Amino acid sequence: MIYRRRASPLHAARATVGACWCLALMAVSLVTASPLVLGALLLTIALVAHAAGVGRQVGRAALFALPLAVAIAVINPIVTREGLTVLVRGETVPVLGRLDITLEAVVFGALLGLRVLVVMLCAALYSAAVDPDELLRALRRISPRSALTAALATRMVPVLGRDARRMAEAQRCRAAGPAGRTAVVRAVAAGTLERAVDVAATLELRGYATPRRSARLRRPWSRHDLAFAASALALLGLTVAVVAGGAPFEAYPLLDVGTAPLTLALCAAIVLCAVAPFADRRGIER
Repeated sequence: MIYRRRASPLHAARATVGACWCLALMAVSLVTASPLVLGALLLTIALVAHAAGVGRQVGRAALFALPLAVAIAVINPIVTREGLTVLVRGETVPVLGRLDITLEAVVFGALLGLRVLVVMLCAALYSAAVDPDELLRALRRISPRSALTAALATRMVPVLGRDARRMAEAQRCRAAGPAGRTAVVRAVAAGTLERAVDVAATLELRGYATPRRSARLRRPWSRHDLAFAASALALLGLTVAVVAGGAPFEAYPLLDVGTAPLTLALCAAIVLCAVAPFADRRGIER
């Protein structure tokens, strides 16, 4: 999934705020198993993806996530032995035991699959609506040398692995003795120096050779930054309310789905808090 700048409030917000907002939306799904809350999150993702103009990208991600969610929903009733409402009495299988399928295991497996689907759609929304280059530039200020070292090391690992295999093959083809070892060492040293020059030239073109970086003007917070930051804080507050028992759900030994007015109010609040920042569409074009 490739990021493309679009005319939406989420794209207009700074990348750090957009990433925190997506993480806050994901956090709600990770702390609850209530079908009402997960359904509200799924509706929320569909609405915000359409409002951000990335509905097609998130829909394609759903096609990849759906098979995994279905697999979890199918496997859980087979491997779970909890629940009192038996739907199918299976045969006894060595190691696994008696393969009884219960209603509670079926429902809980479906909810686990739904949770996986919601989490993956949140990640797809983040990939489609948050500028990765801007996010890397913001994180680079924390430790630029460590980030550069990690990026170079990660990039060079497969290259060095291929070089090692080629050198091993070359060494087997050459004659044994000091002459053969000297030729291999000479080739290794030449290749290393040549690669070091290429990497140094690349870093110089990217501006790492300058002794002092010019000071950047700080970007002021826009109305979209403030709106999504407030929405993320509100979602975190609703997450705490869900953890505190605002959306109760028990799968075993019997199903107990909380449908109290407080649970319905939490679901409505989640949808409203997430969708509210998209109401202001002023200043979203660049």
